[in-house]
This record gives sequence, C-alpha cells and structure tokens, in this order.
Amino acid sequence: MSVNARDRKLEDWYHEVSAGTIKLPRFQRHEAWDRNRIASLMQTVISNLPLGITLVLNVGDEEQFISRYLATAPETNAQVREHLLDGQQRLTAMWRVLNNNYERETYYVYLDEFDDYDGDEERDDKTIYCRNRWRTKGGEQRPLWCDQPAGCFKRGLFPASLLRPGDIQSEIDQWIENVTSPLEPKEPSKEELKAFYDTQKRISDRIKDFRSIVANYNLPYLALPATTDKAVALDVFINMNTNSKPLSQYDIIVAEVESVMESSLHDLEEELAQQHPEIQDFADLSNLILTTSALLQGHLPNQKGAWAMDKRKMVDNWPRLTRSIALMAAFLKAEGIFDSTRLPTNAVLAPIAALYDAIPDSGDKRGKDELLLKRYLWHSFFSDRYENAAATHAFSDFQMLRRVIKGEVRENGSPYSVDDVPVFEHSLATADEVVQAEWPKRATIRGRAVLAVMCRLGANDFATGQQLNANNIKSRHYHHVYPDALLQEAEIESYLAVNCALISDKTNLSIGRKDPVDYLKGHYQWASEAVVSDRLQSHLIPVPELANGGYENLSDEEKNAKLADDFRAFTNCRAALVVAALSKLIEGRAVSASELFSEVEATTADA
Repeated sequence: MSVNARDRKLEDWYHEVSAGTIKLPRFQRHEAWDRNRIASLMQTVISNLPLGITLVLNVGDEEQFISRYLATAPETNAQVREHLLDGQQRLTAMWRVLNNNYERETYYVYLDEFDDYDGDEERDDKTIYCRNRWRTKGGEQRPLWCDQPAGCFKRGLFPASLLRPGDIQSEIDQWIENVTSPLEPKEPSKEELKAFYDTQKRISDRIKDFRSIVANYNLPYLALPATTDKAVALDVFINMNTNSKPLSQYDIIVAEVESVMESSLHDLEEELAQQHPEIQDFADLSNLILTTSALLQGHLPNQKGAWAMDKRKMVDNWPRLTRSIALMAAFLKAEGIFDSTRLPTNAVLAPIAALYDAIPDSGDKRGKDELLLKRYLWHSFFSDRYENAAATHAFSDFQMLRRVIKGEVRENGSPYSVDDVPVFEHSLATADEVVQAEWPKRATIRGRAVLAVMCRLGANDFATGQQLNANNIKSRHYHHVYPDALLQEAEIESYLAVNCALISDKTNLSIGRKDPVDYLKGHYQWASEAVVSDRLQSHLIPVPELANGGYENLSDEEKNAKLADDFRAFTNCRAALVVAALSKLIEGRAVSASELFSEVEATTADA
C-alpha cells in the first residue's frame, strides 16, 4: 500500500462536514479540547501557518465501521465518503468555531483599528478572541453585547461565524449595515458621506481577506483506500493516536470489537449502566466488563487477558455478562459492601461476577452456591491471598471455584471440593493481626476488611440510629472512637481499623481530649444505656472497655499508662468481636451483634 499526502482546502473540509459525507468511527473519543486549544488552532488558521496532517479512510459501497457525525454537524443521512481516523479535534473545533455554536463561549477575530472601547484589556491585532458566555435563570444569554453587532464592532470584534465558507454575503452585508448604521451622518457633506462608505468598505475588505485565508487554508491529509482491511485500518488508528495521546486499554478493545462485528461497545455499556447503575459503585464499568469477559473465556482478569480474549465472543456473551455483573453487585451489597471506597480488594469482583454465570437464578442450588461465594469473599478479605499477584491468584481461585459450583470431577471420578480452592489454604487473620490493621481510609485490604465487618453488622449512626446503606454511605465519615488527640498526647497510635467507626457527623473535629463515652453522651444527649448499647454494638464497639475514662485528675505519667491499658483492652476486645463475626460470615450464617458480644464475654469469662 502506498499512501501519499494530499492537499485539501478548509472550505472543502467544511462542506464535507456540512453535507454529512465525512463521519467518525463510533469508537473514537468525543471532543475534548478546551477553549485555549481551540482559540490557538484558529489563530494558526487565520495566520496561515501549517497545522499537521489528518488521516481518513475512504468508504466504498458500505462503511466498515459504525460511525457518527462530528459534534453539531447536520445529520444528513447522505452517503458517507470518508471516515476521519485522525484529526477529529481539529476538524470539530474548526466546524464549531466557524458556526459559533459552542454553548458557553463565542469566538471573534479582533482588529485593533476598529477598537473604540476603553473597558477591555489590551489585545494583539488580528487574533482570535474567546468570550465566556452564561445564561440567566430566565434563559437569557449574557453578556448581551456578544450578540449585538454594534457592541462587538465597538470592541473591534468580528464574529468568527462570518468567516465560514459558503455564500453568506447577505448575512455579511446585514452585519456591516448593523454596525455602521449608528455612524451614518444625518445630513452628510460629500466628505462625510465618502468617509462613511470608506468605513463600510474597510470592514468589508477585512472580512473578505480573512474569509479568503480560511477558505483556502490547506489542511493536508493521508487517505487509506476503501479496500484497506479493517484490521489494518484499526492498527493505523491505534498507532497514530497512541503516538500523540495514549488510548486507554478500553478504547482499543472498543476499536477491536468494532473491527470484528457491527456492535457498539459504548452503546452496550451505556445500556448496562442505565439498567444497573449500582454496578458503577464498585468499579470502573469498562474495566469490570473486560476483566469479567476475560475470565469467562478462560483468560487472566487483567490487561493481558483482555488482549487475548475473543472480542466476538465477548459481544455474543453480552446477556450472560450483564446478568453476572449485576448479580455480583447485588451480592456485595447484601454482604454490607456498598462501594469501591469501602471494598477491601477489587480482585474479587471479576471472579464473583464470572462465577454467577454458572449459578442458577433460584432454588437450593443458588443458595448453596452463594454460601460458597460468601466464604470466598470474606476469606479473600481476611487472608493474605490478594496482597500480591492478585490477577493470577484470582484466576486460579475462579477456575477451582467454578469446578466446585459446576460439580466437575477429576479423572479418577472424585469431585472437586472447597479443599481444592487455593484461597482457602490461606489462614485467616487472628485477633492479634486484626488489632494491627491500619486505618481503613489508607486503602489496605485488612483495614478495609475490619471496617467491612462493622458495615455488615449495620453500623447504625450514633446520632440518628440510621442503619448504614447504599444511599447514605457517601455521607458517612471515618471517626476515631478513642479520640485522636487523646491518644496522640500519650504517643499511642490512633489510626487503627479497630479504632474506626463510620458515622455521619464530623465528630472527630471537636472531640479533643475528652473521655470517649463522656463526649459521646454529651454530644448526642443519649437518654438511656440501651440506646448507647444498641448503637455502639452495631459497630462492634464494646461499651465497658470504652467507658473506663477518668483521666482528668491523673498525672501525665499515670494518665498515659492507664490510657494505654484501656485502649489495649478496647482494641483487643473489638478485634475478638471481629474474629467472632468472621467465623460466622465465612459460613454464610446470620450475624447478630448481641450474639457476638455474648460469645466473646463467655469466652473471656472462661479464660
């Protein structure tokens, strides 16, 4: 294939866009340039400086790619002649500036010789000027002068729309008439009348000069012939775009899907997001689609797996994929995991979603399989399985879990069991390890896992008693149960997961060094010990270990020693409660805060 650069005037590009005979492949990004880049582009054009080369794919009888019109271009349904592979931002900016159809800005050419306004900053002659626009509550667009020819002319500004190619002479004449009518003398002398007409001619000449520059501006291009194989065209697109602005993995996968079949992955994704908006609470939807699809085809849930999978199968499996991902999101929320910020590790998302592909919609089998998923979920959170090489480990766990769910057997006839799943070979965190878990906001797996247990128990708000749910979780704040300031004075680490509660008020900003229970009772004006018990226990907060207090009248040495002992007792007890809850969660059993407290108290008494 021999491809040579060709010349094309801007007026020809403009007419192609206007006629709808040049379109964009659907997989291309949408317009992304800001007003500074747009103004700079148009400044290059009116200065008649080179801008670079665009790339098109000639279209034969049928389009090779699903296409869309450039932003704001007429949807003419005309036969498409070309697909624009590279140059979208430039051509879109030119089209929109020359039609001045941006909602929040209007573009002008500034000519110093006509500037008779003292209220603006100094500008360079023959430059592109962008004016920000806004609308009032009544819908009126401001500033008003931007749409008034006389107001623009007084500032030396000509709308860029007067430069667009085509026969718009009547529009230009009318604009000149509007800006000069206030200048026309009432009873003119010959000299005054001549000066008036000279002014009109000067304005007209300047506009003609710029229109000629724009119309004849050369924007060269390379053209791939219509016979170019789709895969080759796609490679050229990827290479050219990657060299200038790297595409995301999803961008390129989208392009590959477009290359193998007539389906728009963007459209499918948007439909999924509308049908199941809760999925996006847990992960970037495009990434989740790729990793789950890779697993369903037997590949690693990472970039390598996404490259390797069959894109046609990905789209063919779309109904199964969307069902599986939606069920995964519902499962996580039922387990008290409501968003990605509180998710201990995203390594579990694709495996759980892909496993639902093998799980029936209802019946005893559904219940049995979900018990296995619960065991997998909480084991993943409280073991070191996904601390490293998460994708590889997730792939191994998924393969074996799927065999167990599908009831597959080995060559010797024995069935696969949970004992064969690698994640279950990893020991669960002990109470001592739970105590050391870091503050959940630091995004460590163990720290978030500890918080996840509290969320699973309900985490009722201290002030309102409202249970944590998907609707209010974003309004919750990370709160130190033992005040940070109190512990810092004693040089005790306060940023531990077992010292965290997720509540709605920013109480940690005003706690200071008060005793925990004294502060909480005073702040929330609790009426009874029952209220204290119910709301704190929903966070697995042991009240007796929290209520020691009595630090005010002690010396610093005595206070620090007592506080260290009290905080140690509190964190140990809360860690024991977390471990007790974990033992039930991995078995899929119901978890009750009051039952957990009774069990831990009984164990402590026996000890």
